[in-house]
Amino acid sequence: MGLYSLITGRRGPSGFGSATTAEEVTQGIDATHLTAIITGGAGGIGMETARVMAKRGVHVVIGARNIGAAENGKAEILRQNTNARVTLLHLDLSSVKSIRAFVRDFHALHLPLNLLINNAGVMFCPYQLSEDEIELQFATNHIGHFLLTNLLLDTMKTTAKTSGVEGRILNLSSIAHIYTYKEGIKFDSINDICCYSDKRAYGQSKLANILHANELSRQLQEEGVNITVNSVHPGLILTNLFQHTALLMRFLKFFSFYLWKNIPQGAATTCYVALHPTLKGVTGKYFADCNEVTPSKLARDETLAQKLWDFSVKLINSVSKKNYLGFEDTI
Repeated sequence: MGLYSLITGRRGPSGFGSATTAEEVTQGIDATHLTAIITGGAGGIGMETARVMAKRGVHVVIGARNIGAAENGKAEILRQNTNARVTLLHLDLSSVKSIRAFVRDFHALHLPLNLLINNAGVMFCPYQLSEDEIELQFATNHIGHFLLTNLLLDTMKTTAKTSGVEGRILNLSSIAHIYTYKEGIKFDSINDICCYSDKRAYGQSKLANILHANELSRQLQEEGVNITVNSVHPGLILTNLFQHTALLMRFLKFFSFYLWKNIPQGAATTCYVALHPTLKGVTGKYFADCNEVTPSKLARDETLAQKLWDFSVKLINSVSKKNYLGFEDTI
């Protein structure tokens, strides 16, 4: 899927392309037996993903930092579909404390979990540290989702085993994963302000999303667990994610309008990978424009993926002073 396909909307091997919408890729799919968690579902492509999944029958649990915005989104979903099942829970992915509270709240609902859509993110932030003293883009985009996924994994395994239905985990990455620091991940200076670049820090976090998905996919395959893990690039969409560079992005969009998608198109790849039956058993892959594509060389580095996994466990345990992942840290 190259530039020509992006501009023209030409469909790829999947039968879908850059111009396809989330409703189109899920047409005819009955997902009433599924429960999904979507992070960052209060607006943008996260809300569109929630709306379309709810339309197909999924019980959608939205994890949102801004509950007021999420309430407005839920009201709109219910206005369009009075039978929609939507639950809202507070979630701040930059906070280990908030993530653990979200997981406790979700478990209290006694729901199964078939789908985990790691959608939330921040982009091009000025340098700042999270409340856990981790560079904010890395904390929110990678560490938060890494911890959340691990804390929910047992529930997903149980659901897949008892229901016989394949579980699916999706990490929303970005084409920006190719624009990172030279070494890919700055393991030795993740919080270093001296050489901080808001663009490369974002690229680093998006590279981490792919590496995380690939390593988790490998581990689950070794265990023989019926859960797939993939990563997706939604495309260029002008949403609140660009809040720190809104004027620049609007300027660039004016001269490159043919490369940008609207929100229904931006949510299509997520919905395709999460729900489409043709992707049963497909795992450890990277998708863009609803088709499998090849990510960067760094994103395909298995050693780097394993190193990132170990680094993430150590970082979380150093923050919490105890094991938040539910297994012994023997590193």
